[in-house]
Amino acid sequence: MPLPRLLSAIVAIILALGMIILGGWYFTLGFGVIVYLGLQEYFGLVRATGIAPAAKTTIAVSLILLVTANLAPNLVDAVMPIAGTLICFYLLFQPKLATIADISSSILGLFYAGYLPSYWVRLRNLGESANLPLGGYFPEFPITLQDLPQGLAITLLAFLCIWAADIGAYIFGKLFGRTRLTDISPKKTVEGAVFGVLGSVAVACFGSLALDWLGAPLSGMALGLLIGIASLLGDLTESMMKRDAGVKDSGQLIPGHGGILDRTDSYVFIAPIVYYFVTLLLPLLPP
Repeated sequence: MPLPRLLSAIVAIILALGMIILGGWYFTLGFGVIVYLGLQEYFGLVRATGIAPAAKTTIAVSLILLVTANLAPNLVDAVMPIAGTLICFYLLFQPKLATIADISSSILGLFYAGYLPSYWVRLRNLGESANLPLGGYFPEFPITLQDLPQGLAITLLAFLCIWAADIGAYIFGKLFGRTRLTDISPKKTVEGAVFGVLGSVAVACFGSLALDWLGAPLSGMALGLLIGIASLLGDLTESMMKRDAGVKDSGQLIPGHGGILDRTDSYVFIAPIVYYFVTLLLPLLPP
């Protein structure tokens, strides 16, 4: 792995772990920065195709969704349609008549980089017990997994599964990749994708046993499979956007990785899957 890419990955992991552990407003504000920068890149891709989205309005209401997820998570689903209505209202009163593409790309931005990331905030806040200002938390030593708040443990597990999927796909794809997965992303191979999913499954199985989940390790295997597949789909979705815009990377913010979207595309679809797996499906499993 090239040195700039490796160093950027290490810095990103350290920052991510700090956000996850602290939780509260620290996690929300950190994600707010990611959402803001990600939407800037997304709308850059959109404009490259000749579309004129409601960028500023969409960014503003997306950040409101994150704040709502931290203050009153049950209201996020109610705020989402209101946010979409405000975007359409803004486009109605522009000097140039808005097109279907202008409206659609703006609503997609709200869903893709506002609503879906709000699930990370909701997931991290599960079973929270703050011991720092701004709703933050820091574990007391010695640390045991069972003593960690539910949201912290599950968010850490989800991130570890994503990292395992990314690393497994990258390394084994480089070493053994022979079969192209799709024309959307020519460098991705079937072999890399399979090993990426297996890496996610392995980490989730271990995590489910360590956290003493119902149905472990089969429940962990199911979650790891879902995360591995969703991670791959998130990556391919962003690649599809970049191909349509005619660019290689969504930005140049992160050395060796491109833009924020290039680094976080794997995370987009995963939070709601993990959130509902833990809150709806896991309690129904037999001991």
